Amino acid sequence: MKYVDGFIIPVPKKKLATYKKWAKICSKVWLEHGAIEYVETVGDDVPMGKVTSFPRSVKLKSDEVVVYSWIVYKSRAARQKASKTVMKDPRLAGMMDPKKMPFDGKRMIFGGFVPFLDVRKK
Repeated sequence: MKYVDGFIIPVPKKKLATYKKWAKICSKVWLEHGAIEYVETVGDDVPMGKVTSFPRSVKLKSDEVVVYSWIVYKSRAARQKASKTVMKDPRLAGMMDPKKMPFDGKRMIFGGFVPFLDVRKK
């Protein structure tokens, strides 16, 4: 069964171009190490909710945008294997250092999910 890692990330608008370059490198690395899909999206219509919302979830600042991303694997085991090898890939050397990330990693939300429905139009 497929497995999905999901992310909600606050990215400063002035660092969005850097984040996109960073994500491009990450996508290649993750796909080479076992991911079967890698998607990055930038918030376009993400209103501030009264109680909960994407902006509230990451304590979004006025000079930031919400990035919503996911990585799909063939299985949880494939994700576990990829997670171990990805971090050893030399292309990511230094990129995963919180001081060098183009966003505040402390406010990033992430988790692993088991899909229960995956419907696509042919």
